Amino acid sequence: MNTYLAYFVVFLLGATPFFEVVAVIPIGIAAGLQAFPVALAAFAGNIATILLLIALTDQTKRWLERRKEKKGKNNSEKKQQRAAFVWKKYGLPGLSLVAPFITGSHLGAVLAMSFGGTKKQITFWMVISIVIWTIIMGVASYYGIDYFFDRTNSDGFLTNLLD
Repeated sequence: MNTYLAYFVVFLLGATPFFEVVAVIPIGIAAGLQAFPVALAAFAGNIATILLLIALTDQTKRWLERRKEKKGKNNSEKKQQRAAFVWKKYGLPGLSLVAPFITGSHLGAVLAMSFGGTKKQITFWMVISIVIWTIIMGVASYYGIDYFFDRTNSDGFLTNLLD
């Protein structure tokens, strides 16, 4: 696969809700791509859609309400309850930092809006959160894969497993 196309796919997956930097960075690095460009592409994709969601707050809230009416009660209510608990206990910083794991950062941003956070506050804390998780996942994935697999073969560990 063309290298630029591979990084573009990482960008798109980073922009995809519930995939985000937490899952995309390890996958990209495990596939044999360079760690820094993978982290940068995943971060750019994730933050682009988060900022777009925040900018379109009112439209996003209306869309979520229509979606909830159509589907009725579902699994996202559990996620909302977990997010509300984190919001009450730790506020916006806490929700932003754990959102990639309990709800996904996209839904976390939307929930933060519905809990009363301002666009400026949510933007600040979501950027901080995504930067932190990008660094953590990039470093952990790079060194973790180094630990388990020989990176001298530029094909990546997926190729090594198939040999």
